[in-house]
Amino acid sequence: MRGAGIFGLSVAYACARRGARVRVVDPRGPGGGASGGIVGALAPHTPENWNSKKAFQLDSLLMAEAFWADVATRSGLDPGYGRHGRLQPVADARALDLAQERSAGAARLWQGRADWRVVRRGAAGAFAPQTPTGWLIEDTLSARLHPRRACAALAGAIAALGGDILTEAETEGAEVLATGWEGLAALGEAFERTVGAGVKGQALLLDYAGPDAPQLFADGLHIIPHSDGTTAVGSTSERDFDDPTATDSQIDALHARAVAVCPALAGAPLLERWAGVRPRARSRAPMLGAHPGRPGVFIANGGFKIGFGMAPKVGEVMADLVLEGRDEIPDGFRVADSL
Repeated sequence: MRGAGIFGLSVAYACARRGARVRVVDPRGPGGGASGGIVGALAPHTPENWNSKKAFQLDSLLMAEAFWADVATRSGLDPGYGRHGRLQPVADARALDLAQERSAGAARLWQGRADWRVVRRGAAGAFAPQTPTGWLIEDTLSARLHPRRACAALAGAIAALGGDILTEAETEGAEVLATGWEGLAALGEAFERTVGAGVKGQALLLDYAGPDAPQLFADGLHIIPHSDGTTAVGSTSERDFDDPTATDSQIDALHARAVAVCPALAGAPLLERWAGVRPRARSRAPMLGAHPGRPGVFIANGGFKIGFGMAPKVGEVMADLVLEGRDEIPDGFRVADSL
């Protein structure tokens, strides 16, 4: 396994659970790239216009609680998982009608295992966001975790199963390339075409405790209360950048917008400024499958913004392919879809 981000670790963990001998190699260590961030929103797409991507994501989100509980048990480390739902403001009457229509769609498409509903702001608790209509969308499928801690827990679970986490090693056996945005660039050079790109994001961490509060999505921001008494806000989306890990004044703008959305955050001290580059495949879906030019080599990449939510299912379908030769990858997620 090349790459110790969320896809590489999840694939290695799925393979190790099936008895395979695994080795994860990454010079930066577990979560050393974009997966070692601070936001951690595990949130669904809207319950409408159903397709294979949304169905795959639903399966993965429903798998997540058992998946992360098992990781925590094996590793002895807390990934910070909690399914506390999400609140979103309703902008106007048209948006309210659409939200109510989606409620019916969720009842059908989410198999009765989660809800999408419209609630009054006053009934949503102290952490509710500002909303011009007084109404909020509440879904009970969304969850959160702490990305950095989740990667450490996955690495610990792999080690508990006898796997190795190394900074460098030669390849033995099947190889899975889960090498993030740099890997997408290398694939583009190999195939002489654009297969994806890195998109930089900046985020911040506040000293505000709301460990059982729902996450918020408002004004394009994800606001995530973590189990450790901190709250993350993210993120920017920057296609052009010079320094992948540098932060700048855009953090201040994120902070101001977050306080405007959620006044409860006013006065909360800023603990950390973070930046990293997320891999975005050309298809905008995860890029999964066999490498078309290298027998015995596989690709798991492109989890832009949805990597942690997709990880439990990505690990399973890649383990099916690598260990058993069984291809359960849905249309739209295949390597060829980004070539």
